[in-house]
Amino acid sequence: MLNNSDNLSRRDLIKRIGLSASASLIAPMSFARTEETQSGSLRITSVRAFPVKMWKNFSGWKSMQFESNDDSRRWFYRGPYAQLTSSIVVIIQTKEGVTGYGLGAGGQVGVQIVEGHLRDLLIGTNALNVEMLWDQMYSSGLFYGRRGAFVMALSGIDNALWDIRGKQAGRPVHSLLGQKGKDRIPIYQTGRQTEVEIGLERGIQHFKVVVADGVRDGEPGKQRTEKILSEVRELIGPQKSLMAECTAKWNDVNYTLEMARRLEGCDLYWIEEPLSPDDLVGYEQLVAQIDSTRIASGEHEYTRYGFSELIRHRAADVFQPDVSWSGGLTSLINIEALAKNNALEFTPHRGGCLFGLPICLNSNQCNWAESFGDERYSTDLMMAMTPEVDNGFYLPSQKPGFGTALDETLIKKHVLV
Repeated sequence: MLNNSDNLSRRDLIKRIGLSASASLIAPMSFARTEETQSGSLRITSVRAFPVKMWKNFSGWKSMQFESNDDSRRWFYRGPYAQLTSSIVVIIQTKEGVTGYGLGAGGQVGVQIVEGHLRDLLIGTNALNVEMLWDQMYSSGLFYGRRGAFVMALSGIDNALWDIRGKQAGRPVHSLLGQKGKDRIPIYQTGRQTEVEIGLERGIQHFKVVVADGVRDGEPGKQRTEKILSEVRELIGPQKSLMAECTAKWNDVNYTLEMARRLEGCDLYWIEEPLSPDDLVGYEQLVAQIDSTRIASGEHEYTRYGFSELIRHRAADVFQPDVSWSGGLTSLINIEALAKNNALEFTPHRGGCLFGLPICLNSNQCNWAESFGDERYSTDLMMAMTPEVDNGFYLPSQKPGFGTALDETLIKKHVLV
């Protein structure tokens, strides 16, 4: 559980040491780099991408009809190219018969970026030169894709290359990251209030509740949020962790400051993404003024360059890059180094999928992994990317690569058209 004095002392430490020099903000990897030119060479012959269905009840994006010009839903209409509903799976094949699978995003736009742009940089190259290929791909998109769908698409490719690297070495990816990692990691469950009791039955000790109300819902929304989080705290007791996920709906600094005060009795471990990811100055104010909890952000930030700006502004206590959005595992390795060098927590969004789990297991800045697949709601494709669970913990796969159960037949079964 959060100890306020610990939180204050950590912040005081950061204030004393100050920011790193600007050159050190763009940090190198903190883990030992694997052999970039491992024995042999795996020549890439095919790069394909598929938009896929992850949730059982999702059958494709439907256009929304709004009631008026100021319908509040307009501000939160995400479209078909964001979040898990925009997932893509990249398949990379090599001449030597090693195939890699990688989770990315961006929907049909992401697919077009993979097959219409980035594939040209991959065909005929050595799939084991993962970091060099990442640099080349990212550089090729600088004039249109430093953030958003381009990096989401790149993420799928990078993860597929790491899958190949692990399979060629005959080792799980988590063992390639240069240090002995954890043999298991606690799950924190993300969901609605109604799902908490099921999580308790499954041995989960850490809960993040998605808050539905925001600044546009006024005082009634504030009261509903207080009621929900207070009820969850009462249900789980004082020893378990509780976080609030705001999905940028509290998008006002003063509103968030007030909510943080009103929720002090809930003993929140963090408040996640209360503001727009573009409001770095606002996040800086929150981190400076809120001492009762941590501010978590970065789910919708991209690459080490974006996260270096969070550090420059002191705009987060907890970094939350997504392995399928923020640039793939190569990118997360660099972001983890930034977190470590600046005494910040590192808790990847979607850390509980098999693509995100290796870095969670190997980072001393990471204490738990976010829930991923759930057999009640997830397709068998999503479950094929979900680690084994044991009484509230995720267990690492010992299979070569990321250890998923993906294959082309399963992927094509779940293609969104």
